[in-house]
This record gives sequence, structure tokens and C-alpha cells, in this order.
Amino acid sequence: MASKQEQKLKAILTDLKSDDSKKVKKAIKSLEVHGNASAIKPLFELLKHGALAETLQTNVLELLCSLKDTSVVPEIMDVIEDEEMLEVRPLALMSIWNMKVDFSDYIDDFVLIASKGTLMEAVDCLTIIENLEGPFMEENILESQLHLKDYLETRNNSDEQKAEIMSEIAILIKKINMELMD
Repeated sequence: MASKQEQKLKAILTDLKSDDSKKVKKAIKSLEVHGNASAIKPLFELLKHGALAETLQTNVLELLCSLKDTSVVPEIMDVIEDEEMLEVRPLALMSIWNMKVDFSDYIDDFVLIASKGTLMEAVDCLTIIENLEGPFMEENILESQLHLKDYLETRNNSDEQKAEIMSEIAILIKKINMELMD
């Protein structure tokens, strides 16, 4: 049998899918108190379907940006890496660099997203990487270097702005690698 907390969360997630904007707004507010990591994907799905009024979208983004619980990290990374959620990836990246949660274990994922994604995704990833606190694992830095090497070998020479961003990311990765060697 589900606990009261689980039942409450299930009811909130059901209300998120409502056509009644007041119900949706109340559900978003309720997640601040009763939510957990399992609410992450439904929140991004809500953003993905775009039926939200602008104020409700702002409420969802404010909630995401205010998260402090580290249990949301794998859930958010799942959304970012989900091919079916690509249209909300920029919102997910933006919310990450506004959060007070450390994503240092995923530095190589951000380098990969920057190398394969759009210019704006690369800018967001640079911002995220600049704000990561570490400690960093050597294998993640090595993986980051491989992604950078792959980017250099396959890059489109016409996108100079993205090349500059990738160059800044490469400098950061090199600095982190030097600190690991010390």
C-alpha cells in the first residue's frame, strides 16, 4: 500500500496534467513541499508539450532552478540525454546553471552536449562547467578530452562562434586536468 506521501505526490502529478491552469499552478506550488526526484520528468514533459501559459512555464522553471536536493541530478541528466526531450534540453541546461546542486560527476556529458549540440547549448554547457565545484574523477576528464578531440576532428569550420566556446571549454578541461595531476 502506498504511503500518504506517495499518494499526495501521485495526486499532484495528476493535477499537473490538468487542463485547469489554476490546478496546474497549485500542483507546481505543492511540489515545492511534497515533491521529490520522481517529479522531474513530469515537469519537463509539461514544458515539452508547450500548452502552458507563460506564467505557468515561469513557475515550473523557477521551481526547477530552486532545487537543492542532489537526488534530482540523475533525473535531470536522464531528461537531458533523452532523445524525445531534446526540445526542452535548453531549458534543462538553463535550470542546471541556476541550481544550487553540483553536477561535477557529469562534466563529460556537458562537454559531449556542447560538442554535438547547438551554439546556445554549448554556451549553457560552458556556463555549467565554469561553475562546477568538483572534485572531478580522472576518467570523466579523460572522457571530456576525447569528446573535445572528436569535436576537433569532425567540426564544421563555418561555426566560428561555437569553435570559440569549445576552445574555452577545452581550456577549462585542461586546467582541471592539471589540478588533478598535482
